[in-house]
Amino acid sequence: MKITENITITNEDNMLLMARYPDNHFDLAIVDLEYCIGASKPSDKSGFVKQKNGTELFVKQPNYTPKDWDFKKSSPEYFKELFRVSKKQIVKGGNYYGLYGGYLVWNKLNGESDQFDCELFWLSFTQRTDNFYFMWAGMMQGIYCGKDIKQALVQQGDKFKNEKRIHPTQTPVPVYKYLLHNYAKPGDKILDTHLGSGSIAIACHDYGFELTACELDKDYYNDSIKRIKNHVSQLKLQI
Repeated sequence: MKITENITITNEDNMLLMARYPDNHFDLAIVDLEYCIGASKPSDKSGFVKQKNGTELFVKQPNYTPKDWDFKKSSPEYFKELFRVSKKQIVKGGNYYGLYGGYLVWNKLNGESDQFDCELFWLSFTQRTDNFYFMWAGMMQGIYCGKDIKQALVQQGDKFKNEKRIHPTQTPVPVYKYLLHNYAKPGDKILDTHLGSGSIAIACHDYGFELTACELDKDYYNDSIKRIKNHVSQLKLQI
């Protein structure tokens, strides 16, 4: 389905999508793989969250439908195809696959939360290890994504402006914008084989990148398409 002039998303297996493209067709693949830690069946973490003004607000976690996609890993055949169709790769969760090379560390600044403190992105094109900050812990969401920890510690005060979660392992839009800003060039063709919540599509739309993506799960596909279309519509209304 062509969502916008630059965004194409299909509901299919990623191996079928990649098989249609020649070698090195995509300039950069940014993918968020299965970790095989049972994240597709999250526990309920509803509870009280302290707001910036000191009051406490009860926040109920989204009622995610338990699924089985995070009980297996992507296959060696998947990686062979990914490396064939894309020139460079960024793999969120590459540490779960024993990928060696450069890493980018996303510090979530989530304090005493029981969520993982950091997420690791494997970078195929560098040997460096770098980090950046974006606050992401339930209703605690930041307004800045980057290397300045002082700015990153400022919490979004109005919880109604928080990014809505539609996926149990959702990566927020500002993180994808950070990746695109720092590792993609104008005119690059971007590939995502695990669309999930659709955050990367919103980031690509806002920054003008051409994105080809797919999502196998029908529910996630429908929810992400709805989310992306809503975002595009709201931008048009603001113009």
